[in-house]
Amino acid sequence: MSQAVSVATTRLVPTLADRVVPRSAVANTLLILGGTAVVAVSAQISVPLWPVPVTGQTLAVLLVGASLGAWRGPASLALYLVAGLAGLPIFAEFTGGPASVFSPSFGFIIGFIPAAALIGWLSERAWDRRPVLAALGFLAASLVPFLFGLPYLGLMLARLGLPHDFTAVMAAGFTPFIIGGIVKWAIAAALLPASWALVRRIDKR
Repeated sequence: MSQAVSVATTRLVPTLADRVVPRSAVANTLLILGGTAVVAVSAQISVPLWPVPVTGQTLAVLLVGASLGAWRGPASLALYLVAGLAGLPIFAEFTGGPASVFSPSFGFIIGFIPAAALIGWLSERAWDRRPVLAALGFLAASLVPFLFGLPYLGLMLARLGLPHDFTAVMAAGFTPFIIGGIVKWAIAAALLPASWALVRRIDKR
């Protein structure tokens, strides 16, 4: 606990994207657009499942948030949400448009924004560079979309006249994603510290 507190209170450090691309207005814009594109592509890595499909989005959200930081990461996800509502077919299974707000899975898309903000905030405090802290940080960020997605799912199920009690909502929006969520969490928690280790080796050379 003392290690986590000390890391969380240290000065901000460059994100992984900052080590690759020097900060500028143009670079920030391109990184935000790139993050949106990564999430849009990952949304199409999908296993159709109703009411919430299984996609690669959560992993992309974690990596985008951690790489871009506390404001560019959530900005990418906010742009993703707005662009999808505007009609671009970038949500899962190439869907989009204003009617997406009535999709049972739309709450998860809302939750992607604070999830990216959280892991970006932690990454700016070097949590993504240390395996134990990375595991804790990515686990916390992995759970954030459910905090928004599950209540929203319950409301949409009720709107459709379907069972929407706690058991029904968990069975539809949480239980099917446990194994995949653990895999995506583990990949993200391993990939970022490994990427930083590679950066440090390159610096030494």
